[in-house]
Amino acid sequence: MEFLNEFTLPVVFGICLCIGYTIKKWIADVDNKYIPTIVAGLGVFLSIWISGWKLTPEILLSGLISGLSSTGMHQLFKQFIENNTEQP
Repeated sequence: MEFLNEFTLPVVFGICLCIGYTIKKWIADVDNKYIPTIVAGLGVFLSIWISGWKLTPEILLSGLISGLSSTGMHQLFKQFIENNTEQP
């Protein structure tokens, strides 16, 4: 799985993390199951934009990985914070 690190774009990751968090907290009509799809699509769009509107398999993969990893990071932080607040 470490080979996927070379495809992660920090800018895309950060934007997708913030947008996904905003959708989850502020837009009640969006079901949580759609958030990964939204940030994956956003990640692909941003990755294509950053690359100068070129589309290659590597650019597609970097957008998908950056977008989807943002949802995983959100869940990781959420579980970490919830576990720390439950302890006395």
